[in-house]
Amino acid sequence: MSEFSDMIRKAFGDSDRKRDVGLKTPKNIIRFDNISYGPHTVWNLLDVYRPKKVSGKLPVIAVIHGGAWVYGDKDVYQFYGMSLAGRGFAVVNFSYRLAPEYKYPAQLEDICLAFKFIYSHADAYGFDLDNIFAVGDSAGALLLTSFSDLVTNPDCRKDFKAQFPKAKLSLPKGIHLNAVALNCGKYDLGKDMDQDSNAKAVIRELLPKKGTKKEMELVSGDRYVNPKFPPAFVMTCPGDFIKDQAKYIVEALTANGVPFCYRYYGSDKDPLHHVFHCNVRLPEAKKCNDDECKFFKEYISH
Repeated sequence: MSEFSDMIRKAFGDSDRKRDVGLKTPKNIIRFDNISYGPHTVWNLLDVYRPKKVSGKLPVIAVIHGGAWVYGDKDVYQFYGMSLAGRGFAVVNFSYRLAPEYKYPAQLEDICLAFKFIYSHADAYGFDLDNIFAVGDSAGALLLTSFSDLVTNPDCRKDFKAQFPKAKLSLPKGIHLNAVALNCGKYDLGKDMDQDSNAKAVIRELLPKKGTKKEMELVSGDRYVNPKFPPAFVMTCPGDFIKDQAKYIVEALTANGVPFCYRYYGSDKDPLHHVFHCNVRLPEAKKCNDDECKFFKEYISH
């Protein structure tokens, strides 16, 4: 580990434990925990959450957590994930390998594996493969953007293969994303570095060659957006320390004619905070998550 990752893991961990203290699994949710989706016995684990009284196949939301690429796992996102399930979805909440122990694109490799699990276990857990959605916040928003680029843009797949020839980034056959939600995201690691004191440290921790020109292009999710990118719900708030990054993904979506909804929650009086939507106790989180699930339901295929 490093001084940076140690600091982030302690600070974020303390905050998240305080946020979730006293929370329990809602009575209306059934959960399946610690399911293996890949070869790594610690990081390749996922949970599935479903509304308890609903049978049959449900539209799916995959949860890609944030944490500056060095922190986080499915347990930190369990209550947020279950709150989404309570809105009528089967939720797949998974951990993935973290930097600096595992360099990019290990994280994308794990995301590919998690989606392969979804496609290969549809009958076991009631996944409706015609209706696949995903949410990502902070670092997870960039990972979700890059994954969406891999799904929809052949040039992106070609460039990743050229830069990372040993990376296992194969996609499930027939994969598609009906829509995605990008929350308080970091969409371009090379931009706004003067405003984000952690950006240079993240690059050193995350990238194998510590930020060559080509590596930086491949952690610029906005760069590979094309007209086939999934419809997107993009949100931030005044208290989000990387709120200015939202404009980069909005500009890319607009330039490519991708349907999207942009929301700016909170106000100067009530600025909220980075990834406030994960705090299920907040009324503003309820509003945001209601809005995102409503957006997803507009893209459900019947």
